[in-house]
This record gives sequence, C-alpha cells and structure tokens, in this order.
Amino acid sequence: MNNMKNISQPEPDRTIEPEYDRAVAESYKNIHGWGVDADPENDPTYPMKHWNGADHQRFNYTKPTQQPINVEVLHSTERPGVSRVFGATLPPKGISGAIRRFAFRYNESTMLHWVPLMLADRVNVIEGMVEDIKKGTFVQPMANKWKAEWKYNRKSLITQAAVITVAAGFVAVMLALKNKKIRVG
Repeated sequence: MNNMKNISQPEPDRTIEPEYDRAVAESYKNIHGWGVDADPENDPTYPMKHWNGADHQRFNYTKPTQQPINVEVLHSTERPGVSRVFGATLPPKGISGAIRRFAFRYNESTMLHWVPLMLADRVNVIEGMVEDIKKGTFVQPMANKWKAEWKYNRKSLITQAAVITVAAGFVAVMLALKNKKIRVG
C-alpha cells in the first residue's frame, strides 16, 4: 500500500494500472460494498480495457444544482437526502401514499420495502377507479384491456381466445361424459 500517494485525485497524465485499482479497493474494504468493482480482474472488460487515466476522473466532477423540491419526494434510507435530479411525479396521496411512506422507512434490500410498494401500486389503481367513478366516468377494465390487446397485441389475444375455447370445450366434453356414465351405471 505504499504505492498509494493520493487515491482521491490521481495524477492527470499518469496511466492508471490495475495494481492501483486493487490498492484503492483494499484501502476501502472496511466500507460494505465499496470498491467491489475496483479490482480489474473482476471487471468484464479487464483483458481488453485500455487504461488511460481518465477512468478515475469520474470521482472529481461538479455536482449539478439541486432540482427544486416543491412536492413530497420519497427517497431511499440508503441516501442522506434527495438526489440532485429526480422525476417530476405526483406526490404520494391517499392509502397508497401511506403505504409508500411506510415502505420507504425500510432499506431497499428488504421485503418490507418492495412488497408494500407493489401493494401500493395495486391500491393506487383502485383509488384511480374510485376517482373516475366520482367524476362520472365508469371504468370498464376488461373491455379496455381487450381493446388494447386487439389494437397492439392481436396475435396474443387470438391465441388466448383459442386456448380458452379449447379448454372450455374439453371441460364441457368431460362433464358430458361423466354425466353419461352416471346415468348408465
């Protein structure tokens, strides 16, 4: 580790060697997850990569200005704050919003984060249908699904209809044969 003079800012005209990357990874190994991709032999491009010194300049960049936060933005517990730039989405509201707030209290590597988010998506669909009904628009999800399938995925819709027809015919024939055996016996 004596060859590590200044890890954070390598000399600009110096060619970065694989040993330097290993030294960087080794020096931060006490931080969980840090430097997992720093070992060049663990890099899928290792034998072909042309090291040019600019590979580590990504650490020295000017951060963009913070996007204005004018709505509630949920962010990971793994980050100290909201990222500089984020999607301009609708703020969480209603029951689905409460479920999302609950989910974002937990780490992204846990089921207590992802399962509530999936549940919140389903609840949000129902909340949207209720809002549509309040406005006087009656939702027909199956009709809308079939229209969309017919327009954008016609082959799949026809295949599904054929499979359902064959399955229903098979069930009807089996029931008819079963009833016939009962009457005879």
